[in-house]
Amino acid sequence: MTLPEMRSLYFEDLSVGMRETYLKEVRSSDVVGFAEISGDRNPIHLSEHFAAKTPFGGRIAHGLYTASLISAVIGTRLPGPGAIYISQTLRFLAPVRIGDTVEASVEVTELTEKGRRAKLHCTCRVGETVVLEGEAEVKIPARPAAGEAPIP
Repeated sequence: MTLPEMRSLYFEDLSVGMRETYLKEVRSSDVVGFAEISGDRNPIHLSEHFAAKTPFGGRIAHGLYTASLISAVIGTRLPGPGAIYISQTLRFLAPVRIGDTVEASVEVTELTEKGRRAKLHCTCRVGETVVLEGEAEVKIPARPAAGEAPIP
């Protein structure tokens, strides 16, 4: 399993327009594992026989599995460890299938000093197709004062 490389950014490091991306190939084992963790055992995600009879024509990944890739970017790269989710909106625009490579991207669209908050535009694509989009608001730690321990 390949996880995104960790990078810690503090509020003072951020600027509007900063962007990070994470690529992840969706495997059957990911979808099965997400079903186990979440309890969402909808057969559209787990049964090829069932899913073949749906408008999708085959198994698809959970929408929230796809959204979790955004969380991976926020928690590991932009802004990284120490970021705390305040809110997240999501619009699911197209299915993600087993074998697809999802590109999850986060871009800083607004910074608010009071409370050290950032608004982030979030998208997931499969090739040129946007499969998910939304907006997140996160709280970001301030740079530690001299002598204080930084975020690991």
